[in-house]
Amino acid sequence: QVQLVESGGGLVQAGGSLRLSCATSGRTFSGYTMGWFRQAPGKEREFVAAITWSGGTTYYADSVKGRFTISRDKAKNTVYLQMNSLKPDDTAVYYCAAMTKFMGWTTISGYDYWGQGTQVTVSA
Repeated sequence: QVQLVESGGGLVQAGGSLRLSCATSGRTFSGYTMGWFRQAPGKEREFVAAITWSGGTTYYADSVKGRFTISRDKAKNTVYLQMNSLKPDDTAVYYCAAMTKFMGWTTISGYDYWGQGTQVTVSA
């Protein structure tokens, strides 16, 4: 059974940094695409960043490009999201997701497995 467990969220001041982790288990993720999404109160879930597990190709939402970096450590079966220069607008619950068959980087319905989420709060 595939499991995704996020950690690393918290409260940070604007301009600060956080690193989120997504620990994966249950199977090999070779061939998968791993994504980070976020959902702020009263808003729809939105794409943040994604990476292919095998080749490490990345894709970012325009709103985080240049500030966030997604990476994966195959040996640790973990995906990371390094978030720098955080803004209050980045406040949301952040979710890790896994897509078994590529359906498009940002297609929420294309992701088959989801973690429980981790809260990120950025104060002004």
